[in-house]
Amino acid sequence: MNIDRQIEFDKVKELWADLAITDWAKKKVRETTICFSETELRKQLRDTTDAKNLMEKLGTPPLQNISEMKEILTIAEKGDCLTPYQLERVERVLVAIKRLKDYLGRGKVYGNSLAYYEENLDAISELREEISSKIRNDEVDDYASKELGKIRNQIIKCEEEMKQKAEQILRSNKDCMADNYCTSRNGRICLPVKKDCKLKISGSVIDKSSTGSTFFIEPTSVAKIYEELQLLKISEENEVYRILYTLSAIVSASAPVLQENLKMIEKLDFIFSKGKLSMDMDATEPIINTQRRIKLTEARHPLMDKKAAVPLQFEIGEKAQGIVITGPNTGGKTVAIKTVMLNSMMAQCGLHVTCKNADICMNSSYLCDIGDGQNLSENLSTFSAHITNVLEVLREANKDSFVIMDELGSGTDPTEGMGIAIAILEELRKSKAIFLVTTHYPEVKEYADKTPDIINARMAFDKETLRPTYQMVIGEAGESCAFYIADRLGMPNEMLRVAIRASYGEKAVEAYQFQKPESSISKTSTARIAKAKMPNKNTNLSTKYKIGDSVMVYPEKKIGIVCEAINEKGVLRVQLPNKKIWINHKRVKLHVAATELYPEDYDFSIIFETVENRKKQHDMQRKYTDDVIEYES
Repeated sequence: MNIDRQIEFDKVKELWADLAITDWAKKKVRETTICFSETELRKQLRDTTDAKNLMEKLGTPPLQNISEMKEILTIAEKGDCLTPYQLERVERVLVAIKRLKDYLGRGKVYGNSLAYYEENLDAISELREEISSKIRNDEVDDYASKELGKIRNQIIKCEEEMKQKAEQILRSNKDCMADNYCTSRNGRICLPVKKDCKLKISGSVIDKSSTGSTFFIEPTSVAKIYEELQLLKISEENEVYRILYTLSAIVSASAPVLQENLKMIEKLDFIFSKGKLSMDMDATEPIINTQRRIKLTEARHPLMDKKAAVPLQFEIGEKAQGIVITGPNTGGKTVAIKTVMLNSMMAQCGLHVTCKNADICMNSSYLCDIGDGQNLSENLSTFSAHITNVLEVLREANKDSFVIMDELGSGTDPTEGMGIAIAILEELRKSKAIFLVTTHYPEVKEYADKTPDIINARMAFDKETLRPTYQMVIGEAGESCAFYIADRLGMPNEMLRVAIRASYGEKAVEAYQFQKPESSISKTSTARIAKAKMPNKNTNLSTKYKIGDSVMVYPEKKIGIVCEAINEKGVLRVQLPNKKIWINHKRVKLHVAATELYPEDYDFSIIFETVENRKKQHDMQRKYTDDVIEYES
């Protein structure tokens, strides 16, 4: 059962984690669970209040992420050499520690107990000053040591001397040069000498142009200075490493103190993140009790806009152990029960709550059944998943638990669902747990009325505007308002009579006061479906076209003469110029009937048969013959 997700505490944690600076504090926020020690919880709430008060007076504390610093300390403790960049990161953290000490120190004048954490921070000023005097802009500074300053001055002189020597040779041998300036090749100062003059300049060929017409020569006199320069650079590198190793050793020696500083920064970051959340949500410190009572004044859902949220007045524990909330849909029942549990959980995690005033009891467990629990992967229906979750809740519920359930007994037959709802309430009552449930069943309202330790509550509804007011009225049962809403929105009185009679009987119909005069539902015109015309089954296709009829053949629109009547498949044969074709009767239209074209008993073989075939037919009628009449396919 993921209680954080069901009541949206996971979303509150994400907002909270975003306010933390260090990775450790962000992780601790996401892993935060309810506190079971009253002493520890009161301390956590006091820390949250102190953090909020301090920030209201002094602003946001100078905290920074220290993940990189932890890695640097690990390297230093291994005895490895830290880079100038890493040493500068150490210095910046030490500066941040000093600023944090100063920030907390200023808070002491207000008597804020959180300010005294300043005494647990050590800015190690000697280390900070040592690094700042030797490391600058991610490099070892020239003045880090006298020896390093001396070597770097000599390097500058050598580089200048090399340049002067090269330029002197360039000026005295202008005719041999391809250009009038010196250049650098592979870190060496070279002269651009023409190919024909390369033997006139004493020195080493370092490179040549892509065309081969220019040789880049390092003069011998410059090469000697270059060798001296390389020795100086080796000395410089050795001195730089000596300084870096010395500083790394100091950091390593200070590692235990630095580690304690980092732990304190992470702890303070976590505490201040709670104060930031309280400020962002305009929250207040709750009173904690162990007497099993919850009293909230002007409570808001932490994730809702303060301007849009309607404050909730709520109380349970002293007058009743459980509350059954009823009212119309979208009336705010689910938001109400989530608001109560979410504020209670936040309080028990050491956070401030979004209420004007709050007196909240500690609970051993928070249990809930909210929303559609349909589980398709396990082939469970909504009701099956609902009951499975409810049974798990009932197994865990005890006298120190806080339980909320939404739409009790829903998702099945109303009569049986009502019975199950009452059975669940009875079991919750026996467990002695504090519980809040929502329902629509009128029988459950009656049960709550008659049962000790359980009271009804309703979410108020404005019948004039047909809108919920999101106000909870404890001690009164709510009504669904379904008939009233349907009446106001125009449902005819006769339909309402049927609905009321089916729900409550004839007497309820007589007692109901209709809002509008008798009417009926007026039908609006809609598009009509155009059905296809079915062919007449009694039509005899064989008589539709006769031999000799002149017909139009589509889509070509050619004129032809029917030479064979329609067969059982609806196909006829038509004589076109130079050919005969078989064609479906739907592609043919009568042009001129045969009776209008030819006299009665006309011999159509004159039109449709060749002279040769007609002669063969004549011979067949007179005598035996082996001739065969051939027709076109």
